[in-house]
Amino acid sequence: MRVICIAGAGPGDLTLKPVMDALASRGAEVIGVHAGGRHDPSAGAGPAGAPGLRPDHYLGVGPGSHAVRAAAVLTAFELLAERLRPDVVVVAGDADSALACALVTAKSGALLGHVGAGLRSEDWSVPAEVNRVVTDRVSDYLFAASPDAVASLRAEGCTDDRIRLVGNVMVDCLLANLDRALGGDTLARLGLTPRGYGLVALSLAGTAGDPAALGSLLPALDRVARMCPLVWPAHPRLAARLAGRSRPERLLVVRPGGYLDFVALQASALLVLTDSGGVQEATTALGVPCLTLRDTTERPVTLAQGTNQLVGSDPERIVRAARAALETPPPPRRPALWDGHAGERVAAEIVGGGTAADRLRGTVPRPRQVLAQDADAGSRSLC
Repeated sequence: MRVICIAGAGPGDLTLKPVMDALASRGAEVIGVHAGGRHDPSAGAGPAGAPGLRPDHYLGVGPGSHAVRAAAVLTAFELLAERLRPDVVVVAGDADSALACALVTAKSGALLGHVGAGLRSEDWSVPAEVNRVVTDRVSDYLFAASPDAVASLRAEGCTDDRIRLVGNVMVDCLLANLDRALGGDTLARLGLTPRGYGLVALSLAGTAGDPAALGSLLPALDRVARMCPLVWPAHPRLAARLAGRSRPERLLVVRPGGYLDFVALQASALLVLTDSGGVQEATTALGVPCLTLRDTTERPVTLAQGTNQLVGSDPERIVRAARAALETPPPPRRPALWDGHAGERVAAEIVGGGTAADRLRGTVPRPRQVLAQDADAGSRSLC
């Protein structure tokens, strides 16, 4: 069985590594493809040498609008898929590259698996929400990280033969690298001590990308920093914006390091303030209090089973929540199956479960074939 695994920018470099390793151990021919984007995968290891994806093929798609990136990936991946003729393509997450590769695969003869299926914020103003829903709609296999994601898929009409509750592959990466991260010199280089600081993790595409939101956030961070010194690994463009503003004295802005650096910073923090879904998952797995500066989240399991809470953008609410989390940290609870073996479960479904092989042989209908039959019969389900 030939399987192509697609990685995108940033954390996507690492997400599918456990899946690729598990597929290879089961005898599949695994081909890694990096779509490109905001970060070059060759730089993904960072100074601490995190074991990221080393792609066999790099599509080389650069930055641009959603339409520009998606169109470039569509064109490049279609040519590559026609040449490699995979049996299965696996995409992860909600990036434009994942959606584009999913669309190419859906129109080919290959099966499509989506790792991280069923995540929903119900906020259609977020482009990633559109990507998530459409990718799930055209996928043959929906690999969900938590029961709420399964429930969302079922509510949209996805049938159980497509849904697999496998756990969180990102947590596989986190747990596999945690000891190595904590054994490094990240905190010493920055003059930090374990449990002696809070971490700010805000992206240009989110809260920190809006000048007005950034301006109202800084006074709140100033008040939080008086309770707990803060460190903020900021993209150079964001750091330049911060340099032109009055910012808290106890807020240390640093250049982002590698994956292991960031794991160490998360694991050793007293508190994390973020707008990132991946950070919400990581802090839940680590048991670190997390304040999400958004009004919605596509990871509701982190609210019900973890240390995360939504606090929005109101400065007073942020400060109150930070004070409460520092004084009385919420008890850590890790969701079921967030145990470091999600990648193995994904591989078992693709290679060892029998269903995928049977569908490739044509002995049972593929989910998309069933969907087409349902559509002819007048089905109105989303999936």
